[in-house]
Amino acid sequence: MEKTLNRIHPVSDPEATYFLQVSWEKDLGTGFGIILSDGQCAWTGTVSEAEISREAADMEMKREKYVEELKKALIAGEESAGKYNFVIS
Repeated sequence: MEKTLNRIHPVSDPEATYFLQVSWEKDLGTGFGIILSDGQCAWTGTVSEAEISREAADMEMKREKYVEELKKALIAGEESAGKYNFVIS
């Protein structure tokens, strides 16, 4: 299993620091687990392959392109810093 851990500062609360861990088996496109933590609390979830396909279709985006954008936003880390905004609600 592969994992990444990134520090994020959401635009909804720029002074706050969150940690985003994403874990996946073969490929992000086959689904992944996610943990978001503010250092005191943690929230977990999973995203299935079917949910990824459904979201890509909803956005009228080719699935492969959608998975590439997910990779950039969720696991690319510093190389994508400033290119994606996170809002915590």
